[in-house]
Amino acid sequence: QSAHRAGLRSFIRYGWRWSWRVAAFVTIFNTVSTGLSVYRNKTTISNFASAGAFTGALFRMHLGLQGLAGGFVFGTAFGIPAGGLLMIMQKLAGETLQEKRNRERTELYEQKLAEWQSRLGVTEVLGQTESNAQGGLEMERARE
Repeated sequence: QSAHRAGLRSFIRYGWRWSWRVAAFVTIFNTVSTGLSVYRNKTTISNFASAGAFTGALFRMHLGLQGLAGGFVFGTAFGIPAGGLLMIMQKLAGETLQEKRNRERTELYEQKLAEWQSRLGVTEVLGQTESNAQGGLEMERARE
């Protein structure tokens, strides 16, 4: 029991030390890779490699130029398989994020177009009603 408690205390102590680092690494990696995908309007392995390189270099920047280069290489080496795995999982799910984004964008465009056309139709009906009313007033004036 004593060894178990000691192991649990160590796990909590060191787990906390590493948890915020891992969370920060994953957040920066996902932000950069998503930003590149949105900016370039496509999802490729190079987005994940670049995100890994940037994040790795950022986390090793305090070690100088060698640390920066090492983090760059290390991040790229782990970004490529991570990106490949994510892309394979998306393909297996049936729809990639890019396809979903394009589909939603098309649906929103079609919805707005239909709404605009319905409003335009109401405007045309009002215009015809108004012109009919003006025509009726002119006919009454002509009769007088």
